[in-house]
Amino acid sequence: MFHKTRREKDMTYRTRTRTEIMSQILRVANGVGATKTKVMYKVFLNYVQLKEFLTVLTDSDLLSYDGDTQIFKTTEKGLRFLQIYNQIDDMIKTSQPPPQ
Repeated sequence: MFHKTRREKDMTYRTRTRTEIMSQILRVANGVGATKTKVMYKVFLNYVQLKEFLTVLTDSDLLSYDGDTQIFKTTEKGLRFLQIYNQIDDMIKTSQPPPQ
C-alpha cells in the first residue's frame, strides 16, 4: 500500500503559489545544485513550467547556472530569499487555526 507524505497530501488539496514554487526550486538547488530534470521531478513541474521558473529565478540572480556541468545552484541572494520566505511562512502558520 502506498502512503503519501504530508507534503504530497498538502499539495493534493491546494494550489501552490508562484512564490512557494520558487522557494521549492531554490531548496532543491541549494548545496551541490541540481539539474533541470532533478528540479522538475522534485518540485512536480512540467517542462514548460520549469523553463519559466528557471528563467525568472536566474534573471533575478536567485539561481545560477553552470553551462559546463548543467547544474543550477542557489545564490547568496537566493538563500536570503529562502530565509525571509521561511520566516513569513512560519508567521502565517502560527497565526492559522489547525486544519479540521
